[in-house]
Amino acid sequence: MLSGRGFNQVYNVSGGINAWEGKTAVGPQALGMELFDGTESPQDFLKVAYSLEQGLHRFYLDMADKARTPAVQALFEKLAAIEIKHQDVVFDTYERMDDAVVSREQFDAMVEKSALEGGLTTDQYLELFDPDLTVEKEVISLAMSIEAQALDLYQRVGARMKNTDSAAIVHGIADEEKQHLERLGKLMDTL
Repeated sequence: MLSGRGFNQVYNVSGGINAWEGKTAVGPQALGMELFDGTESPQDFLKVAYSLEQGLHRFYLDMADKARTPAVQALFEKLAAIEIKHQDVVFDTYERMDDAVVSREQFDAMVEKSALEGGLTTDQYLELFDPDLTVEKEVISLAMSIEAQALDLYQRVGARMKNTDSAAIVHGIADEEKQHLERLGKLMDTL
């Protein structure tokens, strides 16, 4: 199933999900779906996706301020910078499809700021995952959990989109999340 969805390396865990000791996606299947009703235009979807990236950027900056070690602070700052790149991708996509010329500042003002990627708030993520914010691997694990939640959300949203253009955009953003997960995995490998 995963390899059919574009994941190149799939590992089986002996004992299945019950043997898995790492973080998993959490919450009911409807988690985050309140942000979408399924009838969004591609532009509307991109505004919500941008706001989710924006929320995660702010989260990482807040966490950098709370970090207790220079290494963890630097890691949160790096993750925040990566989210700016994700925002760039969403904005560039919006800009290519919108007839009206919109500056980045105007676009920032149009988006709704409601939740992080995956549909949870900062406090909900911290409560659910309870990471040790002094340990770099735990920080990356938290980031991977958030990106996995986002991928899951975008796949669920894409499956119910009625507008085929919007669905194509959603699937493209979901593919971006797969790349984000891959980059975080490589970062984890460096520790």
